[in-house]
Amino acid sequence: MKKAILMLCIASLFSLFATAQNINDSILHKRWDAKWILADPAAPHQYGVYHFRKTVRLDNVPPHFIVHVSADNRYKLYVNGTMVSLGPARADLFHWNFETVDIAPYLKKGNNVLASVVWNFGEWRQEAQITLQTAFIMQGNTATEAIVNTDASWKCAKDTAYNPLPVDIHYAYYVAGPGERVDFNAYPQRWEQPDFNDESWKQASPVFNGLPKGVFDYTYGWMLVPRSIPQVELTPQRLQSVRTVSGTTIPPAFPATKQAFTVPANTQVSILLDQGFETNAYPVLQFSGGKGATITIGYTEALYKKEGDKVIYQKGNRNEVAGKAFVGVFDEVTADGKNNQTFTALSWRTFRYVQLTIQTSAAPLTINDFYGIYTGYPFQYNATFDAGDTLLNTILEVGWRTARDCAVETYMDCPYYEQLQYVGDTRIQALVSLYNSGDDRLMRNAIKQIHDSRLAEGITLSRYPSYTPQEIPPFSLWWIGMVHDYWMYRDDTAFVKQFLPGVRDVLTFFSRYQGGDGSLQHAPYWEFTDWSEGNGWQNGMPPLGSDGASAVLDFQLLWAYQLAAQLEEQLGMQEYAQLYKQKAVQLTQTINTKYWDEGRGLYADTKEHNFFSQHANTLAVLTGTVDEKKAANIANKLLNDTSLTQATVYFKYYVNRALVKAGLGDLYLDQLGLWKDNLAYGMTTWAEMSDINASRSDCHAWGASPNIELFRTVLGIDSDMPGFNHIAITPHLGKLKNASGSMPHPKGMIAVSYQLNNGNWQASIELPAGTDGTLHFRGKTFALKAGKNVLSGRE
Repeated sequence: MKKAILMLCIASLFSLFATAQNINDSILHKRWDAKWILADPAAPHQYGVYHFRKTVRLDNVPPHFIVHVSADNRYKLYVNGTMVSLGPARADLFHWNFETVDIAPYLKKGNNVLASVVWNFGEWRQEAQITLQTAFIMQGNTATEAIVNTDASWKCAKDTAYNPLPVDIHYAYYVAGPGERVDFNAYPQRWEQPDFNDESWKQASPVFNGLPKGVFDYTYGWMLVPRSIPQVELTPQRLQSVRTVSGTTIPPAFPATKQAFTVPANTQVSILLDQGFETNAYPVLQFSGGKGATITIGYTEALYKKEGDKVIYQKGNRNEVAGKAFVGVFDEVTADGKNNQTFTALSWRTFRYVQLTIQTSAAPLTINDFYGIYTGYPFQYNATFDAGDTLLNTILEVGWRTARDCAVETYMDCPYYEQLQYVGDTRIQALVSLYNSGDDRLMRNAIKQIHDSRLAEGITLSRYPSYTPQEIPPFSLWWIGMVHDYWMYRDDTAFVKQFLPGVRDVLTFFSRYQGGDGSLQHAPYWEFTDWSEGNGWQNGMPPLGSDGASAVLDFQLLWAYQLAAQLEEQLGMQEYAQLYKQKAVQLTQTINTKYWDEGRGLYADTKEHNFFSQHANTLAVLTGTVDEKKAANIANKLLNDTSLTQATVYFKYYVNRALVKAGLGDLYLDQLGLWKDNLAYGMTTWAEMSDINASRSDCHAWGASPNIELFRTVLGIDSDMPGFNHIAITPHLGKLKNASGSMPHPKGMIAVSYQLNNGNWQASIELPAGTDGTLHFRGKTFALKAGKNVLSGRE
């Protein structure tokens, strides 16, 4: 196993993985010659870890040797001991991903060994893991590579060293998979290496041929599609410090640098390690000797408070560990006494803190090293921001780390507890990606996957991929918002148009629950809007009136009609555009009649006017339901009326957008108190909830909205029309006197710089070739052209 881990690190240095772009047309349109193969046909759905191998002989190494590979649930593929691919990228049975890899760089003349570990976590699998049964497949791209096709010539064996270690997190919703219990006494050492003797392994059991999506055969199974996103990043990452230790002495340089230490026989040791920040990583434990020793590795985002021996599920300052309890996810390793052994988990772990608990038996155990291999979607940070404010830089840094930790093969609400791609979270995460990286591939993947989740009733699921269906109808409306966002920021009408039927289906679903006045009545399922706990709010749902209606829900539907009308008018059918406009007009009239409270100058949550929230009034501004004067008055009350049900960190994204639309964008920098509180609590990623002390998740990317708004609101960079070819520059500097920055655009970079001095201002704005724009600043409007624009004036 040690060699495999070292090769994993090395392979990550070769520009991630050598993926091929030229897929043979027959791979996409004809039945594959390769068959799905099993190692244990008697237990296709149960927990199991399996190894597959095939030796192929080559007289010469060709310049390219392209293979397509997939598995259920997951696999890691090795060529002559080097890991070259892992996957498949999560999806569903109707769109089962395969990876395409050019393995020529790893081949040699003579015998070559292809080896794969495939695992199925069975009933303990991650909720995000859709599955049919345990299986593996590899298909050569052409006749040249057909020698590798999976069939009965492949050998296989079940790895009896592995057993699941269920996670005991009963205080919160946890569905991110089990820990792993691995007994090295049963582990087949060097199974992936060319010199391993597999004579005792049995032949694999073929079941049926691989089928590309859309190809008919008299079998059923996975509908194969090519992976549309790049392979994940894999980068070695060392933990920073030892926070507590008992039972032994730790070298002072460990774990920041590799330094071995030995635990004597019959000794129990506990070591609390601190990464220094939250991360996703494959743990790597290297050890020698210690036959019979048990090494337990625990992972947690933060430690919990205690009252005596009782754990209190509050975290306090995340930097503090004294007197706190460790509650988390665990792996467990039993040593076989051999030297230079290496364990890494099949699945990556999320953690800031790691606890090593070691119990030796009759022989001493040497810990040679412990570190992580960071993993995530390979986003690159391509933006810049400079306002001479280290706090803003820290907020951007923490936000980007949060966004990265919540993106691997899909966007995720949180990496520790769920790993699920929720629509509400994902809309914000996707815009962070566009503004900070410019890479839109994961956004495209998310839009399509959520589209593919639609029920026969019309709505999307709230999260997808997900083995268990969950319905949050308002999230279907936010998915329409995602499609509209992509349309505004990317010149790709063909991609957007394919989702118009799905948009129509979603709105048709909602139309069934609209009363004669257009208001939603007794809308079904979980009408989650925000985790607010104000009067009338329950389980994230806004209060309903006696008629079963809610202003918060009506406003969300109104906004979706408005966005859908724009999409249909320019890309779809004018009949739908007119229909949605009519529905929007009717709903606006009803909202104003039913919910407007003249005495308070606000929209109520119900027709009884007994509840009022930031949410309803935020949406009133964003939907343009009120005129400019009313919007300004409402925005001031959003800021100052504490009797309103307050938005939590998630919905503050929309509150701040409403403030900008109402003309109060210069106050944005004053709205960052919650993010400053996170930092004061020692957070290194943003908490899920506004109650930081009791927040379940310490890493929720819906809180990373400042990574959008410092560019869109403060620096003022936004798309002014579909395709992002006309750029609106509308800075809101607040109290800043100097600010500059840049962000990626599909055609290059947008760079801005502002200086204010004694009532004079100067702006330098550079736009990519093929674009133009408009500067709105200090009450004046200026036309901008591609290239550098320098403007000045007096306030």
